[in-house]
Amino acid sequence: MSAAEDADVLIVGAGLAGLFLALRLAPRRCVVLSPAPLGQAAASAWAQGGIAAALRADDSAALHAADTVAVGAGLVDPAVARLIADSAAARIDDLCALGVPFDRDADGRLAVSLEAAHSRPRVAHVAGDLSGRAIMRALAVAVRDAPSVTVLEGVRAVALAEASGVVTGALTRGPAGDGVIAARHTVLAAGGIGGLYRVTTNPREARGAALAMAFSAGAAIADPEFVQFHPTAIDIGADPAPLATEALRGAGARLIDADGEPLMVRHHADADLAPRDVVARAVHAENAAGRRVRLDCRAAVGADFPQRFPTVFSACMSMGIDPRVQPIPVAPAAHYHMGGIATDRDGATSLPGLSAVGECASTGAHGANRLASNSLLESVVFAARIADRLRDGPSPPRRHGSAPLPPRLEVATLDALRTRMSADCGVVRDGAGLQRTLDWIEQTGRAAGWPTALVAARLVVAAASARRESRGSHQRSDHPGSDPVARRSLFVRDSGDGLRQIERSAA
Repeated sequence: MSAAEDADVLIVGAGLAGLFLALRLAPRRCVVLSPAPLGQAAASAWAQGGIAAALRADDSAALHAADTVAVGAGLVDPAVARLIADSAAARIDDLCALGVPFDRDADGRLAVSLEAAHSRPRVAHVAGDLSGRAIMRALAVAVRDAPSVTVLEGVRAVALAEASGVVTGALTRGPAGDGVIAARHTVLAAGGIGGLYRVTTNPREARGAALAMAFSAGAAIADPEFVQFHPTAIDIGADPAPLATEALRGAGARLIDADGEPLMVRHHADADLAPRDVVARAVHAENAAGRRVRLDCRAAVGADFPQRFPTVFSACMSMGIDPRVQPIPVAPAAHYHMGGIATDRDGATSLPGLSAVGECASTGAHGANRLASNSLLESVVFAARIADRLRDGPSPPRRHGSAPLPPRLEVATLDALRTRMSADCGVVRDGAGLQRTLDWIEQTGRAAGWPTALVAARLVVAAASARRESRGSHQRSDHPGSDPVARRSLFVRDSGDGLRQIERSAA
């Protein structure tokens, strides 16, 4: 892309948040960077559950917001929880208008399912467990037809360009080599950090690039220690691990221990529909003790498996497991990053010229433990808010800035990092393991010139080490209790490229 073709709005990432934003910005022109062919390698396409929204007479946005706050262990901003709940139905209408074929009941209403920690069935879905794929397919078609959107496939951002403290675009790598795209406004929508872990349900490419780029440019990072581990990844050694959607447990499937007895009744009053952090720790403890946990869907789903949950059924059958007659071996896997680039309620970061949306952003919606199926919802709600702000607001002059290109990460270093992250910064952590991995990251990062994956991992591990309590998805075996006051953590870069932490009380 030549300087003459630089962007008005540059969107870094082509998942749900990035594509929905691009469409909402029209007629303002934008450029979308898609590292892979459009619709591929985005974690949004892998989402099975769907989008949460209060759509029935026995439900309400107030109940949805209350469930979101309750599961977040004191760190959800109640105003943000209500904001996304109030906007949910309208954003689902937008997706329907774009051609997303949500499932319907016999009366033609959107069908909804029950997932963990929801007080009502409220998850709209497509073909049982094909939601993410269907949503991304519809958005990709719409984006390709949109005259205001230019998609650059095979191009990724590797650093943010800046001038006088203002983000001015991004440095890129692609088939034609390295380059710079200047932009009047840049939006990071490049996903999460699951690929930093050996066991993950995310694309391996999801290694915290947006988090690292924003931090390196000087943006504030909030709550990076909070990583959600999905309790029911299919445990057959695949990388990434296929997911057994939570909707299976909503339909009545049960986790069973090595003796075939129900597991979760011993751990929480809501049993299999307890919050994800509770279920993940229970499964982790059993598996660590050599008592392999399985998900028993035989009575709840049985012969209907191929029709009701085709994605999970196909994954199981490809591994020699017939879930109609066999329980599915499961284990927790890194799934979603609740922390990220700190934003306000309109998606603006602490840096002029930069916004963030989707999993890479920390809006206050998820706290210490995300409510199931709120992630896709947050993406479209905040993408719409950013679009409204940028579409109707003044356009600052385009500037040309610069930044150093980060070094590439060696494969052996990445493999070692992923192993350490799963071992020492996983479902259960302790100070000794966190310090051991943090020391390794610091030493390796300095020697390698700080590739972005090491910058992102450093943030997660340093924050986990600093939080000497257990809260939500952050479980410290050496600090099992929770502090009386729930506090968010905020990190910024210091003048020597180290980390400076600021703590603030939850809203």
